[in-house]
Amino acid sequence: MQDLMHTIESYGAAWQEKSSGKRLEFLAHCFAENGRYVDPTADVSGRERLNAHIGEILESSNGRVEITSSPVSHHDVVHFTWHMVAPDGAIMVAGHDFIRLDEDGKITHLAGFFGDPPPLT
Repeated sequence: MQDLMHTIESYGAAWQEKSSGKRLEFLAHCFAENGRYVDPTADVSGRERLNAHIGEILESSNGRVEITSSPVSHHDVVHFTWHMVAPDGAIMVAGHDFIRLDEDGKITHLAGFFGDPPPLT
């Protein structure tokens, strides 16, 4: 299994890369060919479709995503946090990602959430 930090760093780098070809290279290091990505606005399967989705988000927002925590894991499940930064440095959105890894350490399923859960009332 590849190093977990390498997987997360490659995934984070994909969310900062404007070039589709370079972004796909980062995804090849961290995302299973038939992996699935879901968040409140998207449900895409496959590395190529995730590459296109990331490109659309980067282009429409003109921002970049930064990983903001070290990953924590147990078994084949990993959790980390991130935020999207606007060109002026403002935080556009922050969130949590939960991923499952295959035996090679690549992401097979990623569920992303925007913001923190609301407190109990």
